[in-house]
Order: sequence, then C-alpha cells, then structure tokens
Amino acid sequence: MTLTAPAAAHEAAHAPELTRAELLRTEVPGPESRRLHAERLEHVPQGVSWALPVYIESGSGAILTDVDGNRFVDLGSGIGVTTVGHADPAVVAAASAQLARLTHTLYTVTPYRGYAELAAKLAERTPGDHAKKTLFVNSGAEAVENAVKIARKHTGRRAVAVLDHAFHGRTMLTMAMNHKAAPYGTGFGPFAGDVHRVPNSYPYRDGLDGAEAAARTIAYLERRIGVGELAAVIAEPIQGEGGFIVPAEGYLPALQRWASANGVVFVADEIQSGLARTGRWFASEHFGLVPDLVLTAKGIAGGLPLAGVTGRAEIMDSALPGGLGGTFGGNPVAVAAALAVFEQIERDGLLAEAERIGATLGGLLAELARRHAVVGEVRGHGAMLAFELVEPGTKTPLAGAAQRVAAHAAQQGVLLLTAGSYDNVIRFLPTLRTDDRMLRYAVAVIDEALAGL
Repeated sequence: MTLTAPAAAHEAAHAPELTRAELLRTEVPGPESRRLHAERLEHVPQGVSWALPVYIESGSGAILTDVDGNRFVDLGSGIGVTTVGHADPAVVAAASAQLARLTHTLYTVTPYRGYAELAAKLAERTPGDHAKKTLFVNSGAEAVENAVKIARKHTGRRAVAVLDHAFHGRTMLTMAMNHKAAPYGTGFGPFAGDVHRVPNSYPYRDGLDGAEAAARTIAYLERRIGVGELAAVIAEPIQGEGGFIVPAEGYLPALQRWASANGVVFVADEIQSGLARTGRWFASEHFGLVPDLVLTAKGIAGGLPLAGVTGRAEIMDSALPGGLGGTFGGNPVAVAAALAVFEQIERDGLLAEAERIGATLGGLLAELARRHAVVGEVRGHGAMLAFELVEPGTKTPLAGAAQRVAAHAAQQGVLLLTAGSYDNVIRFLPTLRTDDRMLRYAVAVIDEALAGL
C-alpha cells in the first residue's frame, strides 16, 4: 500500500525506533565509494569539493542509498532541492513523459506548453495580489544576476545592496554579493563593482529588535550608498549559508517600506527558503513581506535544474525584447517536473508536513539545547531549522564543532549540512517526506556527537 505523507508519518510514529543496523552495511565510506573517490580525485578539480565521499546510487523519499548498499537519512535534500522527496514518482513520471515528447526548442524561438502555466502558478503563490510575470533560467545564481539586470533597467540606477551574512552564488557578480570571501571568492577577483554590503538583523548576536536593526540598515543605505544610486536591495528572508538567520520581527517590512518610498526594487532571494520549505509557500509570508521580485530555484523542480524570477509586471517588462532569456532557461522537461512539484505540494498537504517537521524537530532540538551548553540557539521555521554552536556560557563561535558533529552523524547513517559565517551551525533541510522516526534517530545521533565535543 502506498501511504500519503501524513499516514506515513503516523505509522512511523508507532513503529520501532530506527537503528544503525537498519541503515549501514559497511564502514562509511565503503569500498566501492572509496574506489569511485580515487577516480574523482584523478579527474575532477579540487575546487569541486565534497562534504562526504560516499557515492549515491539511488534515493527514495528521505533515504539515500550508496553504491555499497549503505542507507542514509538525508537531512539536507541536496541543499534544499528534493523538497518533495528523492525520485518522487509523480515528478519522475511528469519529466519522463515530457522527455519522450520534447527535450528542447528554446522558448524564445519556438515556445512550448508549460512555461506560461508554471509562471501563472508562481504569480498565484508568491506574496501579493499585484500583476506578476516570470522569467525562467537555470540556476539560483543566474536568477540573482537577472534580478539585478531587471532592477537596474527599471530604475536606471547601478548600485545593489546586500546584507551581511548573505550568500547569493558563485558567478562573477554573485561572488561580490556574498558575505564570506573564502572559499567562494578566494583568488577569483577583481569582482563586479557597485555592490554594497550593509548590516542585517541577527537577533542572537546583535540584540536589536526589528525597528532598531532596520534603522541601522537604512542609515547605511542612505549614508554610504545614497538613495539616488541604489537600484535594488536583495535579501534572503531567512539567510541560508549564513546560518539560517531569522531576522527580528518587523525588520524586513521596514526595509520594504523604505525601498518602496524611495523607488528601490526589493528582491527576496527565496532560492533556499521558498516552495513549501518553511511551512508557507514562501518564507516572506512569515514576515508579512511582499517583495517586488521573488527568486526561486533549488526545490522548484524536484532535482532538475530550473530557477525563476517572479515580479511586478511593470518591473519585469522593463527589459527590451531579447534582453532576457538563455538557451536552456525554462527547459520543457524541467518545467514539467516543476508543475508536478506544485501538484504534489497541494495534493499531499506538504505545507502541513513542513509544519509537522518543524514542530517535531524543533522540539527535539530545544531539548538538546537544554542538555548541551554548546547549543547557543535553535532557530528557523518549518523544515528549515538550525542550531548554532558556541563556547559554553558565551556567544563565541565553537570553531570546528559543526564539522565534527556532521562527521559523527555520517558514521551513523545521517547526512547533515553545516553552515554559518563562523562555520558553527548545523542546518536541517529535510525532505517533506521525512517521518518522525527518522527525526528522532537523527537527533539521538546528534546528541551523542554533542556529548563528545
């Protein structure tokens, strides 16, 4: 019998607890993974790094299986990509059917079905009831770059502001927009100009409420850039690589009001936080934020490369015909997969599943924080949660601890992601098919790791 997500979660809650023996058959990494890794080291540049040298053969739901037969509870989802689950049958079926019909023509030469239908779904689901249009591209970084292009064309201004602790990509423009230089930008300069970093809201570290943090950011925007030069403010509603930093209440709406009053385009980078990840279609909804442009990627197409820029119609129409696009942007197979993702989220109640994961995992992590003084803060929304590791009794980042926790977890069959500007955050981006039994097992493994720090 095929279980719906809520039914599967209910059954798992009453099943025996998950054990390491159910997951792992060999040491981690196993012999076949080690052989493949030696091949990788010979043929793939070191800049294409790895977190764990296990080579995955297949995936289903929240479980990945490697070439040695080891199974892993995946709490990273390819950094938030497989939100609806690995190899989701509906997504695979939609992409396969499209693959058999048409793989490519280039939408700007001879269009095809699906592109406009998906754009309409984004217009419906992104915040705000204003008229919207959508451009599809290949990756999150490409979406960011196009948002900057569109904002500059619309405003006639050049400068772009980004927040401290931001991450927006690895292209030449987006490298200039990132908070951390290493490893993303080391040795790759000179970088694009007219990009300015300004303070964000980081309540755990700055102690400011939303109004205070917004006033500080706005002061930087006005004094160090100048309103007349500023095309766009780009913000992640919940910062991803920065450590899942959740801004103080009122911070983002205050920035948005200021931007609107000054003719500045407000861009929400929802590449990691969007598409049901936080228990809402978009994380902006948690903050009452209605951006001018919304960027999507990662979870939009169930693992196929696709990204979008959705925004106010009058802003999106600023570019002249031919000014936007790209050979593979909005590929018909990726678009078909994305339409299936939207259907799955709606049909299987995955927004509620994200809230269930947030309640279960958040409660378990809060208990960890009570028992382990190294856990400084647990934060996030829905299935986008994190905890920050600090020296006990202080807020000093605990250097190297996140990597040690992730390494211990991998040996027990749990895949974790690290994050944070200080490399001291464990972040959780589980698929929305992850049941409570898996979450309990993973947190028990993390509990062991924290006890050994």
